[in-house]
Amino acid sequence: MKIELDRPRCEGHGLCEEAAPALMHLDDDGELVIDVPEVDGAGLDAAKAAVRVCPVAALRLTAA
Repeated sequence: MKIELDRPRCEGHGLCEEAAPALMHLDDDGELVIDVPEVDGAGLDAAKAAVRVCPVAALRLTAA
Protein backbone atom coordinates (compact mmCIF):
# COMPACT_ATOMS: atom_id res chain seq x y z
CA MET A 1 0.00 0.00 0.00
CA LYS A 2 1.08 3.56 -0.62
CA ILE A 3 0.69 6.48 1.80
CA GLU A 4 -0.60 9.58 0.03
CA LEU A 5 -0.65 13.08 1.47
CA ASP A 6 -3.05 15.84 0.48
CA ARG A 7 -0.50 18.56 1.22
CA PRO A 8 -2.88 21.57 1.02
CA ARG A 9 -5.17 19.88 3.54
CA CYS A 10 -2.40 19.04 6.04
CA GLU A 11 -2.27 21.43 9.00
CA GLY A 12 0.80 19.91 10.69
CA HIS A 13 -0.90 18.66 13.86
CA GLY A 14 1.67 15.84 14.14
CA LEU A 15 -0.70 13.12 15.31
CA CYS A 16 0.29 10.99 12.32
CA GLU A 17 3.94 11.35 13.26
CA GLU A 18 3.14 10.16 16.78
CA ALA A 19 1.25 7.15 15.37
CA ALA A 20 3.90 6.21 12.81
CA PRO A 21 7.28 7.82 13.61
CA ALA A 22 9.17 5.25 11.54
CA LEU A 23 7.17 6.23 8.45
CA MET A 24 6.86 10.03 8.60
CA HIS A 25 7.97 13.16 10.40
CA LEU A 26 7.31 16.88 10.56
CA ASP A 27 10.21 18.99 9.27
CA ASP A 28 11.46 22.20 10.87
CA ASP A 29 8.70 24.17 9.09
CA GLY A 30 5.95 21.87 10.39
CA GLU A 31 5.48 20.23 6.98
CA LEU A 32 4.84 16.49 6.89
CA VAL A 33 7.51 14.40 5.18
CA ILE A 34 6.64 10.80 4.33
CA ASP A 35 9.88 8.87 4.75
CA VAL A 36 8.48 5.47 3.75
CA PRO A 37 5.76 5.94 1.11
CA GLU A 38 5.14 2.23 0.44
CA VAL A 39 4.26 -0.04 3.36
CA ASP A 40 3.26 -3.58 4.21
CA GLY A 41 3.23 -5.81 7.28
CA ALA A 42 3.84 -3.93 10.54
CA GLY A 43 4.38 -0.73 8.59
CA LEU A 44 0.89 -1.06 7.20
CA ASP A 45 -0.60 -1.20 10.69
CA ALA A 46 1.26 1.99 11.64
CA ALA A 47 0.19 3.68 8.40
CA LYS A 48 -3.45 2.80 9.06
CA ALA A 49 -3.15 4.30 12.53
CA ALA A 50 -1.66 7.50 11.09
CA VAL A 51 -4.48 7.80 8.56
CA ARG A 52 -7.05 7.17 11.26
CA VAL A 53 -5.77 9.86 13.67
CA CYS A 54 -5.40 12.68 11.14
CA PRO A 55 -7.97 15.29 12.21
CA VAL A 56 -8.22 16.82 8.72
CA ALA A 57 -8.11 13.56 6.67
CA ALA A 58 -4.95 14.62 4.83
CA LEU A 59 -3.60 11.07 4.60
CA ARG A 60 -4.92 8.04 2.76
CA LEU A 61 -3.75 4.59 1.73
CA THR A 62 -3.98 3.41 -1.85
CA ALA A 63 -2.94 0.30 -3.70
CA ALA A 64 0.71 0.60 -4.76
